[in-house]
Amino acid sequence: MTERPPRLLIVGLDRYTLDACVRLGVAAVVVCGAAGWDDGLMVIPPELSVLRVDDQSSVEAVLMALRRAGLGTDDFDAVHTSDEYSMVSAGILARHLGLPCLDPEVAVRFRDKSLQKAAVRDAGLPAARCVVVEDVLSVSGIEELPFEPAVLKPVAGAATALTSMVESIDDLRARSEEYGQKKVGQRTFVLEEYVAGDEWFVDGIVHGGELLFYAVGAYGDPCLTAIRSGKPLWLRHFDPAEESRVYEKARDFVESALEALGLRDGSFHMELFHDRSSGALTFGECAARRGGGLIHEQIQAKFGVNIAECAVQIALGRRPEIEAKIRPEIFGGAYLPGRPGTLLDCPTPADLLALPYVEFARIEHPVGTHFAAGPATTSQRVGQFMVVADSIEQLTERFEDVRRWFDERLRVLPDGLSTRGRRDFQREWRPAADFGDTLWR
Repeated sequence: MTERPPRLLIVGLDRYTLDACVRLGVAAVVVCGAAGWDDGLMVIPPELSVLRVDDQSSVEAVLMALRRAGLGTDDFDAVHTSDEYSMVSAGILARHLGLPCLDPEVAVRFRDKSLQKAAVRDAGLPAARCVVVEDVLSVSGIEELPFEPAVLKPVAGAATALTSMVESIDDLRARSEEYGQKKVGQRTFVLEEYVAGDEWFVDGIVHGGELLFYAVGAYGDPCLTAIRSGKPLWLRHFDPAEESRVYEKARDFVESALEALGLRDGSFHMELFHDRSSGALTFGECAARRGGGLIHEQIQAKFGVNIAECAVQIALGRRPEIEAKIRPEIFGGAYLPGRPGTLLDCPTPADLLALPYVEFARIEHPVGTHFAAGPATTSQRVGQFMVVADSIEQLTERFEDVRRWFDERLRVLPDGLSTRGRRDFQREWRPAADFGDTLWR
């Protein structure tokens, strides 16, 4: 009898998870919400089945779609997601179906910033204190800030979205009014004390409570600093040999934090603040999935480890065999910023890869995308690229070279131009094309 392939119910689109399923011969059904489907950037491999729903984070929507498709417990071995907003619902769905997945109680600690930091502090690790703001649109009852300065963020957000520094009660009320005018969907926020220092991040794999692999990196500027300054984000990984002290310092802290949060199986992305003067680490946040940006690509380039594939294996109850093959070069990823206005044209990934030191590139937005003035999250960019270098100085120089090269070829129609201004822009953009008024001769 032919052994049947392993079967996964995957909630949400993730390019490397889907690729891992194809390579591992996993018969996966991929739940795809309307937002992911409409975006169209990620292509679902034809070897996998697709189950479209309105909202992939809704247990109700997924269960109804499963029933309509005639699918149930006997059709899957486990449920898996790497979608931040579907962590809890995937756990509840799996529990209902009697299948393995991240326990929903554990998922809640990874989603709720206040519960997460409380669990870490209770374990004796330093973490910012925080206070829950039940409704960010109604802060008149708050007479003074619990911390000065404080960081205001959604209780269950991601990608630094709607995250800002507030230094006075007037700042808080101004932010409340701004969010009311924008009609933001998230209302429950936290105010937490600001923690200074370099911002490190750790991505890794844990199985049966054992830390099998971890990679430590750093943001060029802390995420909040990048948002406030308008600088494009960049990040790189430390070298385990040349910068072994970083790995030694981080390991015990990471293991203790994961134990406090209850993650025993899967991948994670943890952010820590490092005080240069004292060397102390402070817990920032942690997600029960790998990091975004080009963290996956950087880890594959630097360490030869596919975290998404490891996570799929763990979801199926297998212990991944991880053999890191570390390259000595420095790999760093950075954002390709846009400009306020409407995107008309930009270099392709192939154009970027033709540059001598670019290892990877991704353009994430199509022609016609509108960019507002000022980045609102760490996800606001035209695309991303990864370069290889022999030193930090060379890495940052190459970031600037690529950004400058890209910006010279980026075409964005600015907001607010008059009709005459748009005609002038068109003439500058396409000098050989004549769209002027003509006479019959």
